[in-house]
Amino acid sequence: MPQNVDAVFFADCAARSFFDQVANKWSVMILTILEEKPTRFNGFMRRLEGITHKALTQALRRLERNGLIQRKVIATSPVAVEYSITELGRTLQVPFGAVYDWAIKHLHQIEGARERYDARGEHPAQSDASVS
Repeated sequence: MPQNVDAVFFADCAARSFFDQVANKWSVMILTILEEKPTRFNGFMRRLEGITHKALTQALRRLERNGLIQRKVIATSPVAVEYSITELGRTLQVPFGAVYDWAIKHLHQIEGARERYDARGEHPAQSDASVS
């Protein structure tokens, strides 16, 4: 085992676990939608193009487990479930907003880098294998 390994890189690091659980596109988009107002499952399905029922269910469960959203059962016929952001979840608005702003500001550079990479004709699996 390397001597100078930062604790954040350990498999059991809480921050690493958090990133695995929450720092993905669906979670960020769900939290962004919930900033506006509480939302029902089908409301997410309508707004998140490309998400599957399974992926949405898993993302909502992860966010709830980590205390970032809460699930409320509404006693209607049929029973409805509504999700809302928690105060802890709201604390992510600033860092997620900063990442979003950075992405928008640098979008042309990112697209240019992708185009240059793709023009080389390499596939990710080929270039990754040659690096190790």
